[in-house]
Amino acid sequence: MGKRIRAQRIGRGTSVYKSLRHRKKGDVTYQEILPLNANLIRGSIEELMHESGRMAPLAVVKLEDGRKTLYLPPEGVHVGKEIYLGPDASPETGNILPLGSIPEGTKVFNIEKTPGDGGKFVRSAGTFGIVIGLEENKVKVKLPSGEIKRFNPNCRATIGVVAGGGFGEKPMLKAGSKHYLMRSKGKKWPIVRGVAMNPVDHPHGGGSHQHVGAPTTVSRHAPPGAKVGHIAAKKTGRGKKSRKK
Repeated sequence: MGKRIRAQRIGRGTSVYKSLRHRKKGDVTYQEILPLNANLIRGSIEELMHESGRMAPLAVVKLEDGRKTLYLPPEGVHVGKEIYLGPDASPETGNILPLGSIPEGTKVFNIEKTPGDGGKFVRSAGTFGIVIGLEENKVKVKLPSGEIKRFNPNCRATIGVVAGGGFGEKPMLKAGSKHYLMRSKGKKWPIVRGVAMNPVDHPHGGGSHQHVGAPTTVSRHAPPGAKVGHIAAKKTGRGKKSRKK
């Protein structure tokens, strides 16, 4: 009888794979800052701080009505800087506007998937998307992956580039540093290849040398103990160039 593979252990959500919620400062969302029906709200950055497990820094914003909330800051902001939120705001760095009010070529981040969800896309340190244009009542945005995605014009986004972009340039001089970084993010490290394991530990394990020994494509409906490799892959390998006739 085999052991539970890593994919199964991650799915159970034990303490090894849980992100430690007591280290979190709170949710970073537009919902507490800006109601969908608000035209313009002014706020100022009171504090910049670090959150464990997050690459980008966080900011505390005090709104004009006295409320305080968390905010994902862009590069170039500072304590005391005023930001404006709403469709009537100008498209300047740090301001939050609907995508339909942002001019083409503008860098944006923390983009909502649907209006009012608080921001889902482009939140990692140093990342940004680019507003390409309007097409059939949808705003086209080029994401960091290169994908061009279409959003509702009422989806909100922040102008600029997510702060903390130089984080990945600092080398990990010790394995222990990498261990604690990944632990704070709720991820297991180091990751061992399946072909380096024994057959009892992984479907790719065993053999006289390290090779999979079977097709790596598996069904979407495969049981958890077999769902490793290319899951429900449409194609694998290099694409063949079409021959000219």
